[in-house]
Amino acid sequence: MILIVGGTGRLGSLVANRLAAQGRHVCVLSRGLVPPAVPLHERVERALGDVRDPTRMQELLPGAEVVVLAMHGFAGPGGVSPRTVDEQGSRNVIAAAEQADADVVLLSIAGASAISPLELARVKYGVEEHLGTSRCRWTVVRSDAFAQTWFEVLEKTAGKSRRPIVFGDGNNPIGWVDVHEVAALVEHAVLEPSLRGRTLEISGPERLTLEQLATLVMEQHGWSGKPRRIPRSALRVLATLAAPVRPDLARRALASLAMDVLPPVDDHETRAAFADLPGVPVSWLLTQTS
Repeated sequence: MILIVGGTGRLGSLVANRLAAQGRHVCVLSRGLVPPAVPLHERVERALGDVRDPTRMQELLPGAEVVVLAMHGFAGPGGVSPRTVDEQGSRNVIAAAEQADADVVLLSIAGASAISPLELARVKYGVEEHLGTSRCRWTVVRSDAFAQTWFEVLEKTAGKSRRPIVFGDGNNPIGWVDVHEVAALVEHAVLEPSLRGRTLEISGPERLTLEQLATLVMEQHGWSGKPRRIPRSALRVLATLAAPVRPDLARRALASLAMDVLPPVDDHETRAAFADLPGVPVSWLLTQTS
């Protein structure tokens, strides 16, 4: 069995469907608080559970050959956070995977490091380090920002004004990547034991700033004017004021500040190794999804 933790999210559901379409035994694990991001293949089984519950993880893992950690605690219902879900939740699953002698494929984030300005990247790096010292056979996939997620963010913030919000300076080029390409790479990571012990980076081939991406979204929809902006100074104030009462909002503000300085991702090695990854430019992808 292949167990996909966070299997009803945008990436997890795509991975589950790709594997199920090949006849693989796939089970997706979620808390069941929201419907799947895409309809799940009829062969995909579903299980309820919270990664923050170590006992439940011990119950679910026996019989799993590969466990995919595709969940994140950046935002969502139920009081989640990177520390409780990505850090402690991952540790709970990894401990259960050790007991079940299961391989682990970890979905991490581009630029993961102990000194990243992005909290989620620091937490994911800690999970990578913990996984590397476990008894599990592992593969890490580090992905740049999902293009489809940011199309939705910009369209949502546009609202009735039809002018998306650019958070911060918005002038740092980012390799927005097609989530379907990430799913294809995760499929390789699940099915190919030769990839154990490797970290695979993936980014989009076209690097655009958030300002440029917002402008493209407006052009695609036929919206006039220019994107709106929340300056860095306002984001800093928001992060400070929101932290005691709305930590999720503070987390978003700090993440926006981090996006202005995140380093570029080099995925040439990954692209050379996996010729089936088409490398879709984000500007072309936008025309297909709007």
